[in-house]
Amino acid sequence: MDLTFSPAAEELRAELRAWLALHVPAQFASGDAVEFPDLAAEFAFLQAWQGRLARDRWVGVHWPHAYGGRGAGVEANYIFQEEMARARAPEVINRIGVNLVGPSLMKHGTEEQKQRYLARILSCEDVWCQLFSEPGAGSDLTALRTVAVRDGDVYRVSGQKVWTSWAQFADHGILIARTDPSASKARGISYMVVDMHAPGVEVRPLRQLTGSSEFNEVFLDDVRVPVANLVGEEGKGWEIAQTTLAHERGTAPRQLVIHRMLLEDLVRIAREHAAADGALRQSVAAAAIEVEIAKLNNWRTLTRMVRGEPLGPESSFIKLYWSEMSQRMHDTVMRALGPRAALVGSDAPTRGRLVDSYLYYRAASIFAGTSEVQRNIIAQRVLGLPR
Repeated sequence: MDLTFSPAAEELRAELRAWLALHVPAQFASGDAVEFPDLAAEFAFLQAWQGRLARDRWVGVHWPHAYGGRGAGVEANYIFQEEMARARAPEVINRIGVNLVGPSLMKHGTEEQKQRYLARILSCEDVWCQLFSEPGAGSDLTALRTVAVRDGDVYRVSGQKVWTSWAQFADHGILIARTDPSASKARGISYMVVDMHAPGVEVRPLRQLTGSSEFNEVFLDDVRVPVANLVGEEGKGWEIAQTTLAHERGTAPRQLVIHRMLLEDLVRIAREHAAADGALRQSVAAAAIEVEIAKLNNWRTLTRMVRGEPLGPESSFIKLYWSEMSQRMHDTVMRALGPRAALVGSDAPTRGRLVDSYLYYRAASIFAGTSEVQRNIIAQRVLGLPR
């Protein structure tokens, strides 16, 4: 495992850090919760923010020059996410496109698909969503029921997807659907691009514990998808989906820095309000150790990527570790806050950011694959245990 970054990567870090110091909106840099009138206003702000980043080529720094990136490699992408989190910069809103769709199309898509879609992902001219999970096929994606029936030069797609982030604002979605109903499980699944504005696509927002509604359920009623939108071969979509999922579960530098900052919040709160609580002090120490372990886990995976080794099932360990670490840390934060954890709005610590974070990360052990799924992947594909 390499614990250092190359000189070129550190030069890029310094350049990005200086850029962020000039451009991150003050209300984000403060560390308090930022409020918007509604979700549409938040989305519009974040779309404009990504456009500003893209104009200076800070989105997709690891993408090839030909598709709008800097060609700077995986180290640069890791540093980009680290520095964005460190500066408390707003997130890249089109991260499904940048982190999942882009790498999948670059590996499996046609040249026409790459030219059509990739550059507009970085600029946020086209927003993407992920149409994978279903009400009865979240933990076991191969049990999906959405079907795509070939009809001349189109597929006619019908089914339901759920937990689809930002679908109400998306232009395109990556979809996995069954094109061969007679095939079992992973066989007979195809991967394609769906126009989210096409007739037959209905998006219904889902209100979450945080009060936000960026998650959605999506209904597909006889949606016509051109055969040209098929990615890879018909019936080979599960292999392509593994590329997408590996990138979704791979290194998590932003999560690492977010939890480093959460640890800083935790230490400050514990010192101010619960310094005499010996059990709490032990929990704070355990959180500090876990954050350090998370850093080493990330660096191990990053080292593999820098060496050109594929992202394999080991990425499930990264996702499993940080998601459950996150929930333990947030539980400790709530203990340290005591009765103040129930406050909301301007009276709450950090104007409610910590409480919102606690509620949001209750889902960390579900999104990007449940902890149970990750443990099965590790057991079967890493340790070689029987099914």
